[in-house]
Amino acid sequence: MSVPAIQTSSVLYRRILSQFPQDISLAFTYGSGVFRQTGTTQGQMGNNMIDFVIAVDDPPTWHTMNLMQNRKHYSLLRFLGPKQVSSMQMNYGAGVYYNTLVPCDGRVIKYGVISTDTLIEDLLHWKTLYVSGRLHKPVKILGQNENGKLRAALVSNLKSAVTAAFLMLPESFSEEDLFVQIAGLSYAGDFRMVIGEDKSKVLNIVKANLPHFQMLYSNILQDCPQVVYKQHQGKLEIDKSPEGQFVQLMGLPRTLQQQITRIVDPPGKNRDVEEMLLQVAQDPDCGLVVQQGISAIVKSSSITQSAKGILTAAPILLMQLLHWQTEDVENRTTLNPKCIVISAHWTAVPIV
Repeated sequence: MSVPAIQTSSVLYRRILSQFPQDISLAFTYGSGVFRQTGTTQGQMGNNMIDFVIAVDDPPTWHTMNLMQNRKHYSLLRFLGPKQVSSMQMNYGAGVYYNTLVPCDGRVIKYGVISTDTLIEDLLHWKTLYVSGRLHKPVKILGQNENGKLRAALVSNLKSAVTAAFLMLPESFSEEDLFVQIAGLSYAGDFRMVIGEDKSKVLNIVKANLPHFQMLYSNILQDCPQVVYKQHQGKLEIDKSPEGQFVQLMGLPRTLQQQITRIVDPPGKNRDVEEMLLQVAQDPDCGLVVQQGISAIVKSSSITQSAKGILTAAPILLMQLLHWQTEDVENRTTLNPKCIVISAHWTAVPIV
């Protein structure tokens, strides 16, 4: 089984991708510059930044080549060389190095580089839920090699998202309810949803892209023995018995199981994971405990990755602000210059 490809024109995105070193295991683009959200026009989308993630087997070599081809994309860290850039990528935050506010083919882009091994780890175990969380939602996959482990991990990540959502939903619900729950997984606990992001963001993503979500998850839902999927009605029913919830809890990614255990296991008890999950399965607040576990993962990675984003992007922002001072106001469509950026997602917070 492979992740379904969304069939839309990707010429612009492939043209942009061709400007980078091509030793890539996976490349995809995502976000509001690619997928319309409710309340956004096509014209407004054209002004939004386009987001890319590029997975590579050998980050130091890839950054060496990219520094030769696209040196201006990097912040002042470029002067430390590719090894330090790669070290910053792999050892801090969520294992992603972002170059942002990059002008390319008449658009402004942001691209994150992650090692293939780090990506697979996140897809399988939700270590940070950073890139894996983006892949819970529709993306345009622009390139993928024949790495079988990566392909299997991409599918496993989608199945895990469905399982986690089931645990937080009632016995009966709609497709839209399910997809809103799935799309919100990577925002749970994210501090930017409190201070920067639109609170209706998740619902806007799902409502405007319901067919894409259906394409992404329909095969998984049809094959899942734990759900009755009434596809033509857009309705689902799941087993909410303690036995059913225990099966689902046992199918969750390892890091989430560990977080759940920390939440419910009193200090000093040190009971095994299976015993703790059996206890949670019988708890009326099982879904809340799962949500708290997800929030703990997302909160940690969003804070550390955002802190790294300040270091890797701040010098570029300062240069951009200086550039804006000499531009006509009509051309300032990319980012409000009365804002500072606090994360690699380019969440903007007004300067007061």
